[in-house]
Amino acid sequence: MTTDREAFLAGDRPDDVHIYLHEDAVSNVDALESHGERVEAGIVLVLDGDQARSIFQRATGIDPMAFAQDAMDTDGDVDDDCTGGTCPACGADDGARFVFAFAEAQNDDVGGLYAEGDVIHAYVSCECGESYSDKWVAE
Repeated sequence: MTTDREAFLAGDRPDDVHIYLHEDAVSNVDALESHGERVEAGIVLVLDGDQARSIFQRATGIDPMAFAQDAMDTDGDVDDDCTGGTCPACGADDGARFVFAFAEAQNDDVGGLYAEGDVIHAYVSCECGESYSDKWVAE
């Protein structure tokens, strides 16, 4: 059986948003456990867009769209499981406080990466204060 997270990472849930919250970045990660999947250092939530944006803002205190807009200005390397990455500012590969990601369906009219398949867009906030982004074709 495929989990919500696996389906999202495969590009099969374009209406949903993936949120990773490191356990040190939120006050009570256990309160979110019934809504997501516990991973090594935090929790992953895959929820419909409106609900995900609301939970992200409540958990982080940051507007998710403003965060994504800010993170878009800095290219980085986000792990394909959307739970971390390598920060371009400090080089940390385990410093992600949170990740906000969404999938965009394949679009041949746009061309480029979008013509190759469903595209995952991911935005990371590092513990050093840097925000960065990455995008790739879902597998």
